[in-house]
Amino acid sequence: MTDVGLLSIALGIGLAAATGFRVFIPLLALSIASREFGLDLAEGFEWIASTPAFGAFATAAVLEVLAYYIPGVDHMLDAVAGPAAVAAGVIASAAVMTDLPTYLKWSVALIAGGGIAGLTQGATTLTRAKSGLFTVGLGNPVVATGELFGAIGLSALSLLMPILTAVLVVLAVLLVVRAIRRRRPTPPALPPP
Repeated sequence: MTDVGLLSIALGIGLAAATGFRVFIPLLALSIASREFGLDLAEGFEWIASTPAFGAFATAAVLEVLAYYIPGVDHMLDAVAGPAAVAAGVIASAAVMTDLPTYLKWSVALIAGGGIAGLTQGATTLTRAKSGLFTVGLGNPVVATGELFGAIGLSALSLLMPILTAVLVVLAVLLVVRAIRRRRPTPPALPPP
């Protein structure tokens, strides 16, 4: 695999993780990067740079961001955003893998891209649910703002420094897995026979 292949995988993973925070912001960033800065898109994904796609991503991003500040709507969106984030993660990943064989591109996009998008979305949904429970919903705008900055920051970092972003994403996943394992109660020991 070439260095370009590794960069494109890292970029795809970073953008996919960002879709877990907000579905449309990373796709909008990808559209802007391809339109304005010449980021190459994989064959079949050139439509992302089109004017209609740019307009659709921009409109959807604004509506999504605003909707997360409306009490009750934010929780309803989380139900829809899970599958949408996974799909967006797969699309964002596959779109930037320009020089990989088709089987490898789609394997990485589905497993790594969709997987990391789903994990990120799951973590944000859990955070919002806990915030809603402990603050009676008053903390949810703070969570929404953090997610917004997460989506923007991770998208920008992915486009500027894809390898660093992929490493940070992998480290974050490992830390979350470790924290989950520590919280899980150990089963009681079975008595000897």
